[in-house]
Amino acid sequence: MSKNLKVLLIEDNLIEIMKMKRTLSLLKLDHTMQEAKNGEIALEFLQDKSNFPDLILLDLNMPKMSGIEFLSILKKDENIQHIPTVILTTSDNQKDLEECYKLGVSGYILKPLKYDDYVKKIETVLSYWSVNELKKY
Repeated sequence: MSKNLKVLLIEDNLIEIMKMKRTLSLLKLDHTMQEAKNGEIALEFLQDKSNFPDLILLDLNMPKMSGIEFLSILKKDENIQHIPTVILTTSDNQKDLEECYKLGVSGYILKPLKYDDYVKKIETVLSYWSVNELKKY
């Protein structure tokens, strides 16, 4: 049985945030989505255990702190390292991919150019994590 997820989207691009909201609405999913425009804001958000998301969707290319820097901090912190984190990026750079998996990322998804393909990928990711057993606090 699938459950509604609390998703934290870490994304600095307003168009990408709107695209994610539109996709959730189109798919008629009742997941709760929180947004952080960069890694620093996301880390502040994660200080409160009651705000812990079930899943983090993380862009790599952001100002102030890159997605890889955020992921590195996340995976070193015993309080939040358990949160599944999926990279959602335009970067098909093999070094980025390898570094993310070395740090313990749960998945690496390339943002497709076509909106229909984007919807399919997001639906697949959210469907998987909504049936996966997740640690609760």
